[in-house]
Amino acid sequence: MGLIFLIAFFSFLIGSIPSGYLIGKVKGIDLKSAGSGNIGASNAYRVLGKKEALLTLLFDMAKGFIVVLCVEKIPFAQNLKEILVPVSIVSVVLGHDFSIFLKFKGGKGVATTYGSILIYSNYAYIGLLLWLIILKITKYASLASLLSFSITVLLVLIFETSIKVKITFLILLCLMIIRHFSNIKRILEGKEHKIEGRV
Repeated sequence: MGLIFLIAFFSFLIGSIPSGYLIGKVKGIDLKSAGSGNIGASNAYRVLGKKEALLTLLFDMAKGFIVVLCVEKIPFAQNLKEILVPVSIVSVVLGHDFSIFLKFKGGKGVATTYGSILIYSNYAYIGLLLWLIILKITKYASLASLLSFSITVLLVLIFETSIKVKITFLILLCLMIIRHFSNIKRILEGKEHKIEGRV
């Protein structure tokens, strides 16, 4: 139990590193009070520019990827890894969503979610491809995130045999929906912000 708590704490701590916020600070801009107020890549694109948005996206994905990679590489027994890896995935996303460095405020968790499951499941690559396609067509980052991951989770529920994997993906989807409540409301009202320019 102590090991599970340690992995969860480590993952949450790494996830809490507010990449977009730090990149904005370097440019003299506080992302929490600019644009949509979100610290993720979408708001970084609107407020800071393409290069900064790409850096934010890569850093946020890297947080999830590195955490899970570390847990995967530590020589734990396989049955223990089957518990620790999902714990690390959910915890790193929670860290991003509720950063301890930003008084438990954070981003939407999309990039960190996808980064954390790249090693865990091949369905992550389908989700990323869908995200790019939907974003290209609609120009709505929130809609692309929610639709692509919902379809990914549906595929996991249908074709994945592991109950632990299914539960992990369902938890991640719930977190993503919770963090996108305001976006969902704006989408339904026709007031959601588009990603302007070429994507």
